[in-house]
Amino acid sequence: MSSQIIPVECFDYIVFGGNGDLAERKLLPALYHRDLDGQIPPGARIIGASRTPFTDEEYRAFGREALNSFVGEAHRTEEAVERFLSRLYYRQVDARSETGWAELKSLLDEAGQDRIRAFYLAVSPSLFGDLASSVKRHGLAHEKTRIVVEKPVGRDLASAKALNALIGEHFDESQVFRIDHYLGKETVQNLMALRFANMLYEPLWNSAYVDHVQITVAESVGLEGRAGYYDKAGALRDMVQNHILQLVCLVALEPPSAMDADALRDEKLKILRSLKRIDESNIEHLTVRGQYKAGASNGGAVKGYLEDLGEPTSDTETFVAIKAEINNWRWAGVPFYIRTGKRLSERMSEIVVTFRPIPHSIFDNAAGHVQQNQLVMRLQPDEGVKQWLMIKDPGPGGMRLRHVPLDMSFAESFHVRNPDAYERLLMDVIRGNQTLFMRRDEVEAAWEWVDPILKAWDARAVRPQGYTSGTWGPSSSIALIERDGRTWHEPD
Repeated sequence: MSSQIIPVECFDYIVFGGNGDLAERKLLPALYHRDLDGQIPPGARIIGASRTPFTDEEYRAFGREALNSFVGEAHRTEEAVERFLSRLYYRQVDARSETGWAELKSLLDEAGQDRIRAFYLAVSPSLFGDLASSVKRHGLAHEKTRIVVEKPVGRDLASAKALNALIGEHFDESQVFRIDHYLGKETVQNLMALRFANMLYEPLWNSAYVDHVQITVAESVGLEGRAGYYDKAGALRDMVQNHILQLVCLVALEPPSAMDADALRDEKLKILRSLKRIDESNIEHLTVRGQYKAGASNGGAVKGYLEDLGEPTSDTETFVAIKAEINNWRWAGVPFYIRTGKRLSERMSEIVVTFRPIPHSIFDNAAGHVQQNQLVMRLQPDEGVKQWLMIKDPGPGGMRLRHVPLDMSFAESFHVRNPDAYERLLMDVIRGNQTLFMRRDEVEAAWEWVDPILKAWDARAVRPQGYTSGTWGPSSSIALIERDGRTWHEPD
């Protein structure tokens, strides 16, 4: 089975930070795959921009290296690579001066005013306002312009509002695409299909039948060159405020009236505003902070966070676990256990919906324990869905029960390459489809829930607890869930 490829309008993608890590690892490879599949029309261009002095040919050499490093050899043909590289251009532009803006405008104007222009801000958030202002001031924007903003949008509620206001001075909300690559993953979107395209789950998707929900986003790597940013952010800002809260919303939201951007985002906003407040009164009971120490990860010995950071002390958390609750009719009393961290046992992201136990077992002890049904959605790696059920163990000898999964791996079931999330999101920007992007009020509502946690940690002097690299975090994160008579789902 092959997926349907729908071409998009001709466009110019202008990537500020075009020679940076994100462009190299994600953006250029994602756009190459879309070109390889025939989705990008002839004449579309990708224009890198930054303060670094590159010629077009030097930027194409940079692009070639990016493809060699981050696109599998099986997907690289000389013809496809050369076609893609011919789309690459570069202009030296300084966000905080007049340097290069006239040259960039001249290049864009060559294609006329009817072409879609997407400005991707793959730079520090401190430059978002300057770039938005300069794009508008130098006449680079028109009615078909989109602006793509990478996370983090602010570091607290006040800075998020200020940043949104800066961008909003120059662009209408319909032109702003706040990107969260987790929302582009196939499994995340399949959650919507599972819930709303099947009668099976939705009648059970409530507190009467769901015991609890777990969301885990685990990384096995450490700082990986992001020390300067990460030590100012920490796991709560870096992962929970955006990625994980978006997953919570998609699990918990009410059925939207249509698969429409604002209808979906209206329902997500309701969930964010229904999250039970966590503050000084309950911070120590509902949250765990951790910081990795030296240990073993990815098959070898690794340093602790302070050694990686090169500092003697730091209170930045590299792990966080939270027991969250949603105060509405559907989910009252159902805990959402979330955890994320660096240098954990393995790289893995999954959502686990555990249903309530059966009210009465008719089977004797010899048949075995009747375990609760679970729906497990694996986001990475090996994206797929498993429904865990109880069945009879085949064979003679009486009734013996087994807990087994109905397993659907996307790669095995559909025999297609598993596309990177950026591929879909980059094309959604061109299509003007904001369904998988965050609206301004969503971002601010998420900060309204996160801010009191940050303030309570400071007020109560809740320092990160050490955990050995290669484990699943501090022991208190296990206690967080086990004192409720539950346990973290063990990855398969």
